Amino acid sequence: MTAQHRNKVWIWIGSIFGILILIVAFGAMFLSARWKPILTEKIKAGVYNGSHHLYRIDFKSINLNVITGSLALRDVTLMPDSAVFDSLRKKQLAPAHTFELKLKKLQISRVGILTAYFKKRIAVNEILLQKPSINMIFNKVTKKPDSIKDEKSLYEQISKTFKSVRVKSIKIVDADFDYINKTAAKKTKNSIKHLDVNINDFLLDSLSGNDTTRFYYTKDASFQIAGYKSITKDKMYSMKVDTIKGSTASKKITVKGFKLTPLYDELTFARKYKIQKDRYNFNFDKIEFNGVDFIGLNTDQKLHAKSLRIGPANVEVFMSRESPPPPGFDKGRNYPHMALKRLNIPTLIDTVKLRNINVKYAEFNPASKKIGSVDFKALTGNILNVTNDSLQLRKKSHALADLNSLLMGTGKLNVKIDFNLTDNNGAFTYSGNLSKFDMKKLNPLSKSLGLVEIESGNIQHVDFKANGNLRSARGSMNMLYTDLKVKLLSDNIDGEGTKEKGFLSFLANVILVKNENPQKGEAPRTASMANTRINSASFFNLMWKTVFVGIKDIVGVGVVPEKNPVKQQKVIAKKIREQKRADRKAARKARREKN
Repeated sequence: MTAQHRNKVWIWIGSIFGILILIVAFGAMFLSARWKPILTEKIKAGVYNGSHHLYRIDFKSINLNVITGSLALRDVTLMPDSAVFDSLRKKQLAPAHTFELKLKKLQISRVGILTAYFKKRIAVNEILLQKPSINMIFNKVTKKPDSIKDEKSLYEQISKTFKSVRVKSIKIVDADFDYINKTAAKKTKNSIKHLDVNINDFLLDSLSGNDTTRFYYTKDASFQIAGYKSITKDKMYSMKVDTIKGSTASKKITVKGFKLTPLYDELTFARKYKIQKDRYNFNFDKIEFNGVDFIGLNTDQKLHAKSLRIGPANVEVFMSRESPPPPGFDKGRNYPHMALKRLNIPTLIDTVKLRNINVKYAEFNPASKKIGSVDFKALTGNILNVTNDSLQLRKKSHALADLNSLLMGTGKLNVKIDFNLTDNNGAFTYSGNLSKFDMKKLNPLSKSLGLVEIESGNIQHVDFKANGNLRSARGSMNMLYTDLKVKLLSDNIDGEGTKEKGFLSFLANVILVKNENPQKGEAPRTASMANTRINSASFFNLMWKTVFVGIKDIVGVGVVPEKNPVKQQKVIAKKIREQKRADRKAARKARREKN
């Protein structure tokens, strides 16, 4: 065959294929044109009838490509009918959640049209919703006791038309999501921007409804929020979250890179308010819920998780005593177990796991004009049975915390706390122990807040235990230590014009402070400790100040009742003067008897 003949053959074959392609293309266009009104009617009727007339869908246009099996709807809205919802609510058949959806384009790819037509099986590769606006509305509804039996399953509703529906992937990209709770006294709204949702392997057939490996007919439903930033409503903090992820298959919700950062330094922040206001600075690397009951969270608005793991993290709290406390406000309502009661959602977390959290509390003392601080490094431990769920509280009414930390980064501190979750007076008990510790490490706290510098002192062991409630705490303490020496930081406070530097400190060490426990030839001293909380003091303030009462008693300055450090030193000076007069009187008496 000559080259000329071969070219004619290829031209002939190409012409045939070209004609076939044109026939298919025009046929597809013809079918698409014919099917558009049919599909439009079927889609609208399917949504309306399939939702028991609760939802209506509308769209501006529909594009169908028979060859590729793709379908696109533009300017789509999906809205519930409020009258139908009210009717279903009266019949106790209404769903707990309703949805409102608006989006520019809904894309469906690679639909098996022939399979759907001849085999009655719908197979879809992907459904894509780009930048939709979604409102999810929660209404508290009641269900008839027998409604679960009487209500047809989703498969039963479609089984007369199709044998199965399978979608490999459903993607919602960059959605604006609003969760609206209409059950509270005042309607609440929580908004999320840039939400991505991926649903994998949705299958609706005669068996999938009973498949325990599926969550609402899916193998996995996951979500992600990335790059969230905002300024709080009071304009005092910036908030940042790197990512929030969740997955029904793994039963996890993970938050990474959460930061709450004050926009002002400590004193500038405090002076923005006319009353005392805590300033927070949080940086959490990771917060992770494990074993989440997503079905209970969706249907009953209950948060149940096997564990909540927090850390590594840095937590800083600052407060200035320069301003007066808030009038009428009692920080007792913010005790951990009292705040838990106020959560709007029934919660049960079997174990809260704290891992490698650095905690710092700082306070500005207007008397010293300095900031004192205490650090707890590498806080680690577990809190069991964290719940406000009434059913769980009938079984277990106590939360138990077992925490370990390094006081000022060096002293090994263990604290156990037993929270009574049902007591209206906020009852709790706590105990703890501290191993070997250099007391000079406490100077960042004692110098600014107590106007006392610890020159030396070594703790061998401390243990304590106490019972507390909203108003007070009392208990007992043991503390073994050696070589304790202190220096008072305020001169001329004894009322006698004492100017000699360190003289009062010398007298305090000689007369008041017991430099060791046990002292030679004596049994170890123990102390009873009791403290009453003022309204502006927190839960942890009550705990550590009660322990501090025991420490003061053991070292010999338990006679000092004042909370103001300047007044404390005046009381110490008065005690020293009394002791000096007693010593002089005893010396005169001894001389008279000698003569």
